[in-house]
Amino acid sequence: MYDNLKLDNQLCFRLYTAARLIMQAYFPYFEPLGITYPQYLVLLVLWEKDHQPVNDIARRLHLETNTVTPLLQRMEKQGLLSRKRGKEDTRQRIVSLTAKGKALEERAKDIPDCLVAQLSDKMEDINCLRAAMPALDALIDGLR
Repeated sequence: MYDNLKLDNQLCFRLYTAARLIMQAYFPYFEPLGITYPQYLVLLVLWEKDHQPVNDIARRLHLETNTVTPLLQRMEKQGLLSRKRGKEDTRQRIVSLTAKGKALEERAKDIPDCLVAQLSDKMEDINCLRAAMPALDALIDGLR
């Protein structure tokens, strides 16, 4: 057997598994809010800066617009955001938070700290993950 084909030697497997398990750990926090992890990511983008074109949201999330659009449509049906035609470019859709979407920010404000506390209970040095963020950002940029 080739060493580079052993599961234990796969960085991608660790990244995939960690991402899947972290999303699973978020679930109990999102369920009372009625949102999913991808919806949370959209909300994070809009809480940081409201009234953004779909293209900007997709770019920020490293996704294609055809992936983001159905997500935004579901969120609009939930009353979390609205999508309006751009004033300068009517082909563009501007996404804005509704009062309900804005109110979720207050309810979600403790989620990151809760998740960090949960992870800290399971590992000795959570700071090593924060220290890895620049390397992960470089990996993401390199793969894009």
